[in-house]
Amino acid sequence: MQARVPHRWDVSPKQAAEIQLALRPQLKKQRDFSEVRTVAGADIALSSLGPDRRAQREAVAYAGVILYRFPDLVELERQSAVRQVSFPYVPGLLVFREGPALLEAFAKLRTPPGLLLFDAHGYSHPRRFGLACHLSVVLDTPGIGVAKSLLIGRYQEPEDRVGAWTPLVDAEETVGAVLRTRAHVQPIFISIGHRVDLLTAVEFTLACTDGYRIPKPTREADHFVEQLKRRAASAGTAWAPQTTLF
Repeated sequence: MQARVPHRWDVSPKQAAEIQLALRPQLKKQRDFSEVRTVAGADIALSSLGPDRRAQREAVAYAGVILYRFPDLVELERQSAVRQVSFPYVPGLLVFREGPALLEAFAKLRTPPGLLLFDAHGYSHPRRFGLACHLSVVLDTPGIGVAKSLLIGRYQEPEDRVGAWTPLVDAEETVGAVLRTRAHVQPIFISIGHRVDLLTAVEFTLACTDGYRIPKPTREADHFVEQLKRRAASAGTAWAPQTTLF
């Protein structure tokens, strides 16, 4: 699947924030799809090139995307990409650090996903256009942000039962959902990416949850990219990933 990216990635942080605001009007906050037959989980791992400050800024990104059949979540395909990045770490602008590698991995998929799950924030973002929104828009595919930690907003703790959730509120606007995917563990933070409403985002996140705190697509994508990173470290060089089909 190919993205249509209407901007450069090698920009300043100020320009990056302006790009987010310029793209935000393309965001669709309503459900814009019917049947979902495949879902993809995407994540990224970063490693520095060395101990000095410049090397830590110019990191290597290991991106992974795993495609699953839905709703039984049987793995169909996984793809990855390794790229050097130079955009600095700036909260709220992580898509400019991680986006190019993720899009390269998506471009290798042989089957376009019907729904995307990102280990990132979407609408629950200072400019209401986090990584899950940005990449879902340029891929023009329904997407959901599934984040492990809070970026912005306030909330009341949801009930301690699977499926319970409370609104995540910022500046008097509901920007996401704080969802309990497993009893007796911390909730996760769900937000829309593109072409999906919040209730639908919660529904599909729960449908992709298999007894663990993190939904299977993003949990396994996280394991995948950490494996890529460890394999590169043990080899002492960047690893050129290969296609794996199931």
